[in-house]
Amino acid sequence: MGSLAGRCAANGVLSATFFFASWSAPIGRRRKTAFVTTIARQLAEHRDDLKDAISSAIEKNPCVFEKNLHVQMEILVRTPLHEVALQPERLHLRGAIIIDGVNECEAEQYHIHNGSRANPPPARTNQQDQLEILQVLQAASSDPSFLFHILIASRPEHVFRNFFDPQNTPTILAHKLDLHEDYNADDDITLFFEVQFNRLRCQYNFPPSWPPQERFRPWSRMHPVSSYTPPPSYGFLRRLHRDPPEALLDAILVTGATLKMTSNPLEQLDTLYSHILESSPDPLLSVRWIRCIKQFNGWITRLSCASNVHLFLQTDPKSNEAEHLLGNLHSLIRIPPPSDQATTEYDFYHKSLFDFLGDPARCGNGSQQKLYVKESEIEVFMWDRFIQACMIVPVSVNKKWAIPRSKVHLTPASIAWWVLLAITHTEDAIPFIWGIFRDAHNSVRTVLNSFQSMD
Repeated sequence: MGSLAGRCAANGVLSATFFFASWSAPIGRRRKTAFVTTIARQLAEHRDDLKDAISSAIEKNPCVFEKNLHVQMEILVRTPLHEVALQPERLHLRGAIIIDGVNECEAEQYHIHNGSRANPPPARTNQQDQLEILQVLQAASSDPSFLFHILIASRPEHVFRNFFDPQNTPTILAHKLDLHEDYNADDDITLFFEVQFNRLRCQYNFPPSWPPQERFRPWSRMHPVSSYTPPPSYGFLRRLHRDPPEALLDAILVTGATLKMTSNPLEQLDTLYSHILESSPDPLLSVRWIRCIKQFNGWITRLSCASNVHLFLQTDPKSNEAEHLLGNLHSLIRIPPPSDQATTEYDFYHKSLFDFLGDPARCGNGSQQKLYVKESEIEVFMWDRFIQACMIVPVSVNKKWAIPRSKVHLTPASIAWWVLLAITHTEDAIPFIWGIFRDAHNSVRTVLNSFQSMD
């Protein structure tokens, strides 16, 4: 977005920008506090009459900086723009306002010092402040005097998907561009690496054949739709290290490399993955779901549609546990819409996500420690959910995908359903389902036998 803002500024169409950043040291970029005031200050720089109108508004309302965003937008932006628009023979101020990283906005807490109040107000969530920003921009865009085009960039987390969902709004608020769905980054990522490797060849006097194509091409395909990985990876190569560039390249290219590095070549990527996963209400449980879904997709193929995954993993068939856990992870997971979940499976955008989750050195140290789950723990989790699925009340099942050859309407939550599912798909399936049933049955039987031996 910074590059786009630069191009807009060069063409004289940039009116204002605000880039949220949770990792930024200045608190003003992490919270909503300075959002409206920054937009107002930048707009004032374009016209003297608008600057005078905003200054006059501040003099009349000296406490405006302590008000909520709606009041600030009304006093500092909308009213001054309206006053300027009423002046005869004056051109309206137009242009683009670019706002990036709204999903990075952290909640601002309001501390009310009142001795008579027994219970303090509940803490605000990040989603509440993010929604407030969207609502303020929506109200401003509906003002006839506000002739700006607003461009918002954000990860597709729950609050943003709901806000821009046409079913939740009577009128179309905005045109959506999904970079995962509408844009293929393969060629751009490859071109980026080619240009940057050429710079490294010049810097270190490497031959034109470096790096060999058979090593470079797999790297460019490791993250087929990810725009996150190239800059951190290349930045690691470019920074001065005690390790030679060839060893650094090996550390990035070779999964599970045993080279003793002085620093992590994918540290920025790991931080990003951790930050996104920790936006889930239960990051550890979300990781378990992700790991299980990955195994389902690899083992059950035709049977791994999202609705069947929900039957297996959700503790309550009537709950919406999947949306609760994965709703903020749409930038990592392709989640089918509800209308397609009976025929479409989950998918993952970034292959390197599972390299991260499977490496305790990357997600098992420091602040990321709670994101590492051992393979044995995943198996225990799957067995536990299997047993729960066999005990829950009957729920509907997609017969087309789950039991296409059965003429008997079985309860999908019953053990018989799982056994039949394994038997009727022996040729294309996947002994995996039968293996889960067998192992879970044997585990329970062993426990029962132990209790009987104690009698």
